[in-house]
Amino acid sequence: MTTLLSQAIEAAETALIEAQVYFGHGTDNAWDEAVFLVLGACDMPLDTQQDELQKRLTEAQLLRINDWLAKRIEQRLPLPYLLGETWFAGMPFKVNEDVIIPRSPMAELIVKHFSPFLKKPPQTALDLCCGSGCIGIAMALHMHIPQVDMADIAPAALLLSQQNITVHGVASQVRVFDSNLFSGLPSRHYDLIVSNPPYVDADDYDDMPTEFLHEPKLALVSGDDGLDLTAAMLAQAADWLAEQSLIVIEVGNSEVALQNALPDIPFMWLELSQGGNGVFCLTGAQCRQYQSRFCAWQQSRA
Repeated sequence: MTTLLSQAIEAAETALIEAQVYFGHGTDNAWDEAVFLVLGACDMPLDTQQDELQKRLTEAQLLRINDWLAKRIEQRLPLPYLLGETWFAGMPFKVNEDVIIPRSPMAELIVKHFSPFLKKPPQTALDLCCGSGCIGIAMALHMHIPQVDMADIAPAALLLSQQNITVHGVASQVRVFDSNLFSGLPSRHYDLIVSNPPYVDADDYDDMPTEFLHEPKLALVSGDDGLDLTAAMLAQAADWLAEQSLIVIEVGNSEVALQNALPDIPFMWLELSQGGNGVFCLTGAQCRQYQSRFCAWQQSRA
């Protein structure tokens, strides 16, 4: 009995719904997930035309679809790890289980050039805790920033970032450094620093759907309140920011903990029309003004 492409997608959708898998790594519903899975398993592009849906699938394609579907359902493996790529800010990026899957609302801000918060086009930018490199590379391409540095401490993430730099042809603009936050970077001042660091607190991590357990814990969790890395970043940021500069950090659900810890700091919490929460910005001048407060907060956490 032959199986059509459309039938395979419908069957995959039904299986995903019945298995009650979690959607949140690129799609938010079973139909989109099924389309991505089946087309990816068949090596077909996402813009496959309607008339292609009546195409008969080969035995090899069916076997691969069923294998991927089993891994997605039985192992709860996030789909981008099966596909080997995901989309961020309108561009594809290579991913694997050595990095978290890009899904940051930073994409919306990058496409909008961080307007109106960034007062002038940046000439230099830094992506801290870069993972796959999606934020830094997207800034380089969307914002035409001449020099973007990226930093991470995980060797596998550094390798993947370099691969994505090559894929997008931005080697002349983007460099990646093995660096624990700022410690391994060449001395310079940045017009823009952006970070989606680990920010999940211990309780949230314990309650996460199984899909998230396939992502490296090092890239998700940052202390009991999720703010260990953010505290270290804020304590040092003033030394790395140029005049009229901006730092933008995502802390997700740890926003409440940050506001409770530093109620006197005028964080600008950004409204995100495409979903997401817990993204704030501070100017370079503010980072310098409150640096002693940030340092005291970090030291109190030791």
